[in-house]
Amino acid sequence: METALITGASRGLGHALALALAPTHHIIAVGRTVGSLEELDDAIQARGGQATLAPLDITVPEAMQQLCRSIHDRWGDLSIWVHTAIHAAPLCPTGHIADKDFDKSVAINLRATTRLIAYVAPLLGASGKAVFFDDPRGGEKFFGSYGATKAAQIALAQSWKAESLRTGPQVRILTPAPMPTATRARFFPGEDRLLLADPKAEAARLLPQILT
Repeated sequence: METALITGASRGLGHALALALAPTHHIIAVGRTVGSLEELDDAIQARGGQATLAPLDITVPEAMQQLCRSIHDRWGDLSIWVHTAIHAAPLCPTGHIADKDFDKSVAINLRATTRLIAYVAPLLGASGKAVFFDDPRGGEKFFGSYGATKAAQIALAQSWKAESLRTGPQVRILTPAPMPTATRARFFPGEDRLLLADPKAEAARLLPQILT
């Protein structure tokens, strides 16, 4: 069975994509919330699939290095890497951004992504797929920390995509519809969540773009 690494699998789109990929892939689920990962594992097993849970912090280089080494030792390679892990810093005027919020945004949204590309690329090889998700908030008022670091993350993925066109892996950047995730709830707390796309339905919509 092919393997799929999901970073940010605890909840939201990452959780939904793990379930969507489970019928055809062994899921390696990375997240910081153990309970949510265990619920994901139960749901995958109920569907006849298999998962390996990795309750890790992606900002810890040693943990990610060890995970990738373990993937190599057990499976040899990866078919897909889906990167949904993100930090949603509090909204505030740009001049009021706290150092701790910006530092955490850089650490998770940018620096960890940079390291993961370096660690995961050899596992994906020429034929694997890496998938990122755009959320273009750069330049919007009060979105300074999130908008700047998310835009930087996507710029990094775009560079990798351009560099890998001839050699692989295949790098894809998709734009999901708005969903009632915890990240969005922090940004739009009074929003009518019934008007948003269900993560499972959105995962089903995006799946063909990931697999083909």
